[in-house]
Order: sequence, then C-alpha cells, then structure tokens
Amino acid sequence: MQEQVQNLFFGLTQAHVNILLLLGFALSGGAIFGRLFQKIRIPQVVGYIVMGIILGETGIRFIDIDTIRTMQPFNYFALGLVGFTIGGSLNREAFMKYGRQVLYIMFSESIASFLSVSILITAASYLMTSDWSASVSLGILLGSISSATAPAVTSNIMWEYKTRGALTSTVFGIVAMDDAVALALFAIAASVAETLLSSSAPGVGASILRPVFEITGSILLGSFSGGALSRLLSRYHEDDRRLAFSLGAILLVLGLSLLLNVDILLSAMAMGIVVTNIIPRESKEAFEIVSKFAPPIYILFFVLFGAKLEIANITPRLLAMSVVYLVARTGGKMYGSRAGAVLAGASDKVKKYIPFCLFSQAGVAIGFSIMVAHRFPGKIGDTIVIIITLTTLLVELAGPAFAKRAFTQSGETGLNITEEELMEKCKVRELMDTDIPLLHPEMPLRNILKIFSEHTNLYYPVVDRDMTLKGVVTINSIRDTFMESELNNFLLAFDLMTPVVASCGPDDSVFTAKRICDKFYLECLPVIDSDKKVIGVIESRSMRKLISRKFMEMQKKAEE
Repeated sequence: MQEQVQNLFFGLTQAHVNILLLLGFALSGGAIFGRLFQKIRIPQVVGYIVMGIILGETGIRFIDIDTIRTMQPFNYFALGLVGFTIGGSLNREAFMKYGRQVLYIMFSESIASFLSVSILITAASYLMTSDWSASVSLGILLGSISSATAPAVTSNIMWEYKTRGALTSTVFGIVAMDDAVALALFAIAASVAETLLSSSAPGVGASILRPVFEITGSILLGSFSGGALSRLLSRYHEDDRRLAFSLGAILLVLGLSLLLNVDILLSAMAMGIVVTNIIPRESKEAFEIVSKFAPPIYILFFVLFGAKLEIANITPRLLAMSVVYLVARTGGKMYGSRAGAVLAGASDKVKKYIPFCLFSQAGVAIGFSIMVAHRFPGKIGDTIVIIITLTTLLVELAGPAFAKRAFTQSGETGLNITEEELMEKCKVRELMDTDIPLLHPEMPLRNILKIFSEHTNLYYPVVDRDMTLKGVVTINSIRDTFMESELNNFLLAFDLMTPVVASCGPDDSVFTAKRICDKFYLECLPVIDSDKKVIGVIESRSMRKLISRKFMEMQKKAEE
C-alpha cells in the first residue's frame, strides 16, 4: 500500500506542484497534526515533525530534497526568529538573577556531554573497526556536536505552555548561549580530526581563530543591529510598523550573517538582547507582536525537518552507534546540568528539573553534521550525518515530552500570560456573585432602598416568579426617578427597572464578559443559565479587581 502511494506522488516534482501548494500542504497539515497531538497531551512540535516524515523522503515523497533545499531560507528565518525571541527574554534583571547559574550549568552540561560522547563513541568505533585515528576523529566530532541544544524546540515548548520562572529563565539562557560553546568545541575537534586523518591539514591555532571570529562577529553585528532597531521601535508605536521593522531587522541580520559567514543564531540573539535592555517597555510590545507572527514559520521549520529524514538508510552498525551516542549524550546532559546547578547554588526546583529540559537537538546539530560531511567526505562524514539525523528524530519525538513534564511538575506552566489571556482562561462562574438579592417587579421602592443600603452591589436583576430575567435596577435609575417623580412612595421595581441590554452564561470566559460590557458601556452583566434563569451577576469592577489579584499572584509565583 505504501509503495502504491509513493508511486502516486513520486512523479510530482516542481514542474507539477508549485511551491505555494507545497507550503499550503506543509502548513495546514502541520497545524492539523500539531493540534491532534496536543489533544493527546503530546507537544505540538512532535506533530509537525511526524507530518514532515509523512510528506517527505520516508513517506509519500511529496516534498523532495530539491524542494527542501529551495525552502532553506525558511529554516534560516525560523532560527532568526528563535534567536531574536530568546534574546528578548534575557534582560538585565534575568542576567543579574540567573546569570551565574546559567554559565555554570551551560559549561558543565556542554563539557560533560562532549566528554561522555567522545569517550564512548571512540571506544565503540574502535571495537568495530580497529582504526584508532578514525575512531578518535569520529568520537570527538560527535562529542562536539552533542554539546549543542536545540533552541527552536525548547523555546517552542515554553511558548506553547506559557512557562515562566527560575527554571524557564535558566533554560532560556542555556539554549541561547551553549551554541557558542558547541561552536568552539567543534572547531577544535575538527582541527584535531583533520590532523589525525590528513598530513596536510591546517594547524590547530588557525582553526581555533575561526570560532573566535564567528562569535565576535555575531555579537558585534547583532549589537549594532539591535541599537538601530531600538531607535526605530522607540520612535514608532503602530503595531504594523513595529512588526515590519522587527522582521526587516531579523532578515537583514540573517543575510549579513550568511554573507560574513558568522553564526546566524548568535547574531539574532545578540540583537534581541540589545533591544530588550535598551528599550524594555517598547520592546515588550514588539516581541509580543513578533511572537504572534512566528507560529506559521515554526510549523514550516519542523515539517521541513521531518521531510528530509531518511530512516531507510540505517544499518545495524549505525543503529548501534546511534544508541551509544544517544545514551552518552543523554547521560552527559543530565549529570552535567545537575552538577552545574549544584555548583551554582541553584534552587531545588532548578536542580531537580533542569536535567530533563536539555535533550533536544535539531538545527545546530544538523548544521554541524552537514559541515562535517563537506569537510570529511566519505565514511566519517556519512556516518555522522546518519547518526545525528536518527538521534535527532528520536530526541525530537521524546525530548519535548520530557521538557513538558519538567515544566509542568515545576509549576511554571501557564504563568507567562497577559491579563487578557488570563481573562480568556477564567470562566464567569469563577467570578460571578451568586448571593446577590433578586428583585421582583411588584417590590416597592422602600424595600429596594433597604436592599441597596444593606449590600454593596450597584445593580440588581429583576425576575418574575419563574426566575426569568425581566430587567435591571441600578443606582442611576433610582437617582433619576427621585429627581423626576413626585410619586416615589408608590413606585415599584417594575417602574424603576431598565431593559436588559445583554447577558452572559456561567461558562463564558471573563474576557467575553468584559468585551460585552465594553461594547454596550455596561458596568454589570446578569448571568443566566441555559433555561434563561438568573443565577448571579458579574460586575466590571469585580472583574478588574480579581483578575489583577490573580495576575499579581501568578507573577509572584513565577518569581519564587
């Protein structure tokens, strides 16, 4: 059956299917699969990758390798958005509070994974090949690649589950900066491997200067661009202009990084750091706008990643090496990060859960493997590409689940939300007043005034004997009646009530209730059930007070 489906789609190339149709399939299918996986409590990113596998080389081959190469700019753009967003979270306060533990954990987990993978892969390869030089070269190259952590996947999990707190800030800092450590380790490993495998390789010193140039160039380019973007964002306040300037700056930095051959992720991250620290208030709004634009780009990024995986090229030997690499990297990341957290004196929450947040590897690791394939063509290059591709697939499927569990159990999910999102999350039944006295149409004015004097509410529903809503009596309607009528002693609730303009249900969100109040300029809404019977009221002042209190409680919890 699979062969028939592949034959059906195999002949569809760029001559038959235009790029817009491919984008439509990838984006729509990825979004659908992401939602389906989210329904069964699996992070959306896994659904995106599975959709890519189905559409790509392993599946129906609707997206071929040439198409993936054509779509490479989308991958760069996604990494740029990730870097810019991560940089935006690293403000001065976060550096002062978590900077020390970020550095300790970052160096500890990077070096630990490098050493564990290098030693175990070298030993396993030597047992299989008896070639010492090739085994050491393979070991240190894979060791350097293993030290990188995928920022796109990890930040996507934190974005999806709205995480905020000490663990989130620490993970953000690590995934943002450990690429620099991985880059330095890779440069040293590549130069040593060239020395072992070839007598004409460049010296170690010359190879070390290359990552120094890349890191320094990335920081300078990002810092200069961040300063220019800060001036623009502080001058213009329209959302559309801020979005255009932010995306334009990201694209310019990515293009210049590729032109200068420096690291695109570090450049975008440096720009985000500069912007969020120069104009903290204006940048917060700009980052929110960019984050709303980014999801489709992230979906395409992960779908294309899944599409280029070729699972059929795996042999038993490569499978065994992949298992060794996966075990060594996972152990190094877990024990290294734990040791770093202990040395840094991090909180118990960070010590306990940080080992489960750093499994993912994707863009940077794949990029390093491709560089190895170009620099070391042949057996070593091909072996590394397949091992990294296979293990990346496995950790991208399992890593998000571990990260989600860690953030959930640490109590940091759902804390990084705005007041609007909090109102959308809360239901009217949580805030409505169910003890409010109900008036009847025949109730005399003296009884109504007594109720007003004994309660703090300013609005009272008028209901008939079946509890059906008939109107509302407000303090304003009583005041107007006193001013205009001389028959106050004979007035009933029926004479005082005003028509009901709008109402809401107990399962409506507080945001919906607030939007109704704003639309009709109301300070109070009756709450009615499915039978149109009054069960309470919700007042705007109560909504504002309780939402503000909940929001402050969430912020305080995130800072613990």
